[in-house]
Amino acid sequence: MAFHGALQSLRSLSRGPSTRYSFPYLPSPISSSHFSALYAQSNSLHDDRPINNQSTPHERFVLDQLSNLLPVPLNNSAPKQLEPSNSEKPINVRAPDGFLLPDEKLRGVFLQKLRGTTAIEHALDNVGVDLSVDVVAQVVNRGNLSSEAMLMFFNWVIKKPAIAKDIHTYHIILKALGRRKFFTHMMHILHNMRAQGISPDLETISIVMDSFVRAGYVSKAIQVFRNLEEVGLDCDTESLNMLVQCLCQRSHVGAANSFLNSVKGKIQFNGTTYNIVIGGWSRNGRVSEMERILEVMVADGFSPDNSTFSFIIEGLGRAGRIDDAVEIFDSMKTKGCVPDARAYNAMISNFISVRGFDECLKYYKGMSSNNCDPNIDTYTKLIDAFLKARKVADALEMFDEMLGRGFLPSTGTLTSFIEPLCNYGPPYAAMMIYQKARKVGCRVSLSAYKLLLMRLSRFGKCGMLLNIWEDMQECGYGSDMEVYDYIINGLCNNGQLESAVLVMEESVQKGFCPTRLSYSKLNNKLLASNKVERAYRLFLKVKDARRYDTAQRFWRAKGWHF
Repeated sequence: MAFHGALQSLRSLSRGPSTRYSFPYLPSPISSSHFSALYAQSNSLHDDRPINNQSTPHERFVLDQLSNLLPVPLNNSAPKQLEPSNSEKPINVRAPDGFLLPDEKLRGVFLQKLRGTTAIEHALDNVGVDLSVDVVAQVVNRGNLSSEAMLMFFNWVIKKPAIAKDIHTYHIILKALGRRKFFTHMMHILHNMRAQGISPDLETISIVMDSFVRAGYVSKAIQVFRNLEEVGLDCDTESLNMLVQCLCQRSHVGAANSFLNSVKGKIQFNGTTYNIVIGGWSRNGRVSEMERILEVMVADGFSPDNSTFSFIIEGLGRAGRIDDAVEIFDSMKTKGCVPDARAYNAMISNFISVRGFDECLKYYKGMSSNNCDPNIDTYTKLIDAFLKARKVADALEMFDEMLGRGFLPSTGTLTSFIEPLCNYGPPYAAMMIYQKARKVGCRVSLSAYKLLLMRLSRFGKCGMLLNIWEDMQECGYGSDMEVYDYIINGLCNNGQLESAVLVMEESVQKGFCPTRLSYSKLNNKLLASNKVERAYRLFLKVKDARRYDTAQRFWRAKGWHF
């Protein structure tokens, strides 16, 4: 029959040499155009007799019969002829979302537009990342999540045993919501804390009020202060100082001054209240306002302390009245206040602003003679000033003294020391600071490592460049395309083309697409060295990497993490 002829023809085609895949992987049902051609071919090959007085079977009926006779297996197991033999090396396949960070995987769930809280929480459970407080902070602080998505994610993560249900976790979501100006959900979290058995503290209120002040909603911040009883806190002196601090550090000193006048007599002030306002005016160099607040402070029975004089000295310096600042500093002892590190730091800052480095060192040495130990702010101010003035030797000497006294710079401070040294001159001074900081156990940031790699690659210091790269990886930092560019450029500048090719191939293998500038530089050097075949093989790999990078950018723009 014609049907059996078609079936035999299909089976012969599946075993024939012209087919590329085995027949069980042919789609079912077969398309009508392909079947028509095979049906005609089978009639001509297997049935020479004309069909008389017999109706042609309906095409859909034949397709159904083929589907029943040749079902596609439900499992995705490969046929035996396609399974790799034991002698073949298995291929390491990376997970589809292997190039994503844990916070990106979690945020990607909300890009899938799932419907319902249950579906979203189920998808979050299946992401398979190790939750921690740092990961939660990265999810809500980075990316572009909506307020509903952030709230839903927080409600999911707070149920997990790996995340502590304490006030610090709530501070993370409050800061994130306030930074994005999602004030409705921020206030919802604040009022919901008591229902969850967590009592807000002054830091919690400071986060909420500072979010409103940062966005320019001063009246709403004041309203939060007036309604503190709703969250279980009192409108006392400490909470008042917290509000005034938020207003003054955001340059709303006038609003803080007006609010203090409105609540004077209702809430008790202290010396810290006046010092905060004086410090706010000192940042703007408003000497007349500082003097007025000082008179009110003395009239209310509060004596100026070291903080008061430090703010006044700093304000006079910002107003350009250095001589008056020196006079106030010299009169501190007669008024019963021995200058402390803050007062000395204020004087040092004033002379730094007029590039009076000799006077800066004079006050720095005077600290030791007056039994006043310098603090880390003292050294930070002096080292920053010397580096900006390109007094590298003085900066290195001061850095040694700082480490000798046991003051270890923070990660950001160390980066601020290395950055100017990587903008001028050879990289030796930056390397000295880096090596000394590493020796005493300071943590170096990824930005500082990139600055060092950039400077070393420009000067072609390959040995030091590779050592810094190794140290960076030992500290747990991964290499991105910017790091690979610096390594490749440094190797090219030193003429180590084979090593540069290996590094570029490694970056391509990790899924990074090299920049056109670095690839062109390496390619031109390879061609100039008559290594045409090596350049061509590298070209093919970079071509595939660029194709993959373009596809990946498209996937991410669409929210597809594949």
